[in-house]
Amino acid sequence: MRVVDTKEMKKIKEIASKEFFYNEQLVIENVGAKGADLIQQRLLSEYPQIELVFLIGKGSNGAKGLAIARHLRAVGFNMRAFMLYPHSECNEELIEQARIAESFGVKLNFIENFDQLSSYFEQLHGQVAVVDAIFGTTVQLPLSNFIYDVIKYINEFSSFTVAVDIPSGVEGDTGFIQGNAIEADLTLSIALPKLGYYVADGSKLVGEIQVIDVGYPGPLISEGNKFLLSLDDIVDPVSRRDRFADKKVFGHTLVLGGSHGLTGALVMASAAALKVGAGLITAATWEPQYQEFIARLIPEVMTGYLPIDTTKWTRLIKDLNKYSAIVIGPGLARSTRARKLVLEVLNNFDGPVVLDADAINVMNLKEDKEVFRLRDAPTVLTPHFGEFSKFAGVPIEDLQRSPVDHLRNLVEQINCTVLLKGPCTYMGFTDGSVYFNYSPNDGMASGGVGDVLAGILGGLLGQDLVLKEDAPLINRYENFNKTVGLAVFIHSLSGHLAAKKLGVRPMSAMSIIDSFPEAFKELDEQISAIDFYQGK
Repeated sequence: MRVVDTKEMKKIKEIASKEFFYNEQLVIENVGAKGADLIQQRLLSEYPQIELVFLIGKGSNGAKGLAIARHLRAVGFNMRAFMLYPHSECNEELIEQARIAESFGVKLNFIENFDQLSSYFEQLHGQVAVVDAIFGTTVQLPLSNFIYDVIKYINEFSSFTVAVDIPSGVEGDTGFIQGNAIEADLTLSIALPKLGYYVADGSKLVGEIQVIDVGYPGPLISEGNKFLLSLDDIVDPVSRRDRFADKKVFGHTLVLGGSHGLTGALVMASAAALKVGAGLITAATWEPQYQEFIARLIPEVMTGYLPIDTTKWTRLIKDLNKYSAIVIGPGLARSTRARKLVLEVLNNFDGPVVLDADAINVMNLKEDKEVFRLRDAPTVLTPHFGEFSKFAGVPIEDLQRSPVDHLRNLVEQINCTVLLKGPCTYMGFTDGSVYFNYSPNDGMASGGVGDVLAGILGGLLGQDLVLKEDAPLINRYENFNKTVGLAVFIHSLSGHLAAKKLGVRPMSAMSIIDSFPEAFKELDEQISAIDFYQGK
């Protein structure tokens, strides 16, 4: 599903109106009907006696809120709508919807000051659900003192809050707030998800997201270059398997890393690569850590060591191309020796490389741009925000404000895929597209979780032997993006399954690996269900 910024959404509305004669009144009516259905299903069916209060602004967002209230009133629910701006400041659409809503029996009250609103709430005795229809994505910040007080009070008082299109106070493109914003439990996204849902403060305030199809023409809502990661965007893992194949068919992945006190990172990355179906895994660490490493490693992984003396690397470099994919970085250490190793891999290996953790930390955009650009094979970098900031030379505050712009800029400069990791992982591909995997899970805020993702990537990419064939790079990318999508999908799905099974506190990175069997089973069932529905 496409993700849009405010300019893109405005353009969609303009084209829909001018070329398809689909005006805002039709959108408002669709939002009213479908928004009312969602609120009824999600909230009122479970809590039919809950007090329902609508907060109405002065523009189109408020008009949509009143349309929802009217549709709920039409099927017998009682509610009250508070108009937070005088009639003279309201646009024509809102005035028209207020007139219709009132005729249907929706109780409307104009609020002139905060005390009027608070006194009403203080008289209530049961639970209250609030529908926030104050501002849309084009909110002008900072908020007035009156609106600031209203939002603060609602966040403290409301038992369940529904935001129409976006929580009021959140900027539609940056996700930033200034001082305060509605904390939504459910956001009714109009037509398409907005960029502000997935960045900065917005990702913490939108709650559950339900998209309302308002009837815009298909081409307008399907074109674009920002998307939510979905099943359509991942390679089917079943298609990678052949019951009659031997282990060589499923690739041989090399994992490089581990240093003093950090061999566990290499253990987890190696185990993850193996457990996603790779035929063979070899893991190598620095020579002084070799005994520590093999004492912790599972027996199915083959091992090797990296000489401290770099003059002894000749055989290592010569043998790189016997592998189908290489992961480098988990626990590697930040040293000139580590940097030299990363450069040797990038310059001498003809297959897909995954750079994680210290392999990113020892490199930088200014010095190493051409090393990446000259590679004739896919490269994936997996930085978190701090690593991205350091590598690209971007202040972390700027990165947090505009992660998609900075991600695209970096991908364009180095011609590599970059996964910017966080509660929402941003996947930047070399074709200019960005995919969002919005999957908050505090159980994954734990050491080793990134190492597991790097291992998944290496194990899955190593199974696609086409990536090492002597063919134009563009041809070898046919399934590459979808394989990367599968890695991110399985990683987050396994994390959620581990949290469900163990709880977010006790789970660990190894819990994610232990959840792979259940995750692949669930994924296979979802894909089979789609194929059945589509008649495949």
